[in-house]
Amino acid sequence: MATATEASVLEANPRTPGTKNDARRVRRQGKVPAVVYGAGKQAMPVSVDPRQVSRILHSKTGHNTVFDLTVDGERTKAMIVDWQYEPIKGALLHIDLKRIAMDQKLKVNVPIVLTGEAAGVKQQGGILEQIFREVEVECLPGDIPNSVEMSVAELVFGMVLRVSDLPQNPKVTFLTDPDQPVAHIISIKEEEVPTPEAIAGEAAAAPAEPEVIKKGKQETEEEGAAEAEKPERAEKAEKKEKK
Repeated sequence: MATATEASVLEANPRTPGTKNDARRVRRQGKVPAVVYGAGKQAMPVSVDPRQVSRILHSKTGHNTVFDLTVDGERTKAMIVDWQYEPIKGALLHIDLKRIAMDQKLKVNVPIVLTGEAAGVKQQGGILEQIFREVEVECLPGDIPNSVEMSVAELVFGMVLRVSDLPQNPKVTFLTDPDQPVAHIISIKEEEVPTPEAIAGEAAAAPAEPEVIKKGKQETEEEGAAEAEKPERAEKAEKKEKK
């Protein structure tokens, strides 16, 4: 379950909300601007240590980790609900934190992990394709699974595993459409490479020059000859008129 065992505490310091320059000043101090909200309390701007946040995000439970958030000596359970990275350097820019009550259900996305070797791969030479990688669930914070495992051992060509095939957990309710496909077997498409014999046969069968092109050239040459004769005929006609 996603508990606070791996990244148990995140320390936050209150900050004064302001402009982008204020946020940049927080980052220059080695901190990340963040906001805490939820549990019926007013949103509070804070700053946090990016190393602690990264430790949570890269833990086994990831952003579904439930941890202890401390602000001014007050401790509450919280989760990371949104985060932003700088696109070039990959540094954390902003974090959204949500206070949670351990006795109230919440909705989260949980990764789907495929287990086993599909019969369609082992016996039929196909490729396993995972179409859907996360499922939305609703449960108590202490019951959030790290992942939902699905066996693909009996998956063959023509079969499709769906959300409805995921193993049921009485403490977890799946909210995603049960007909949503999760995985199936696809075939390997081999590109046909023409043999030297086929290339030679195509070259022999192809005419050296299409008849249409030849006809066009002949017409062009005839038109050119006619154009060349026009000045000569005009010169002869002019001499006749003078006589």
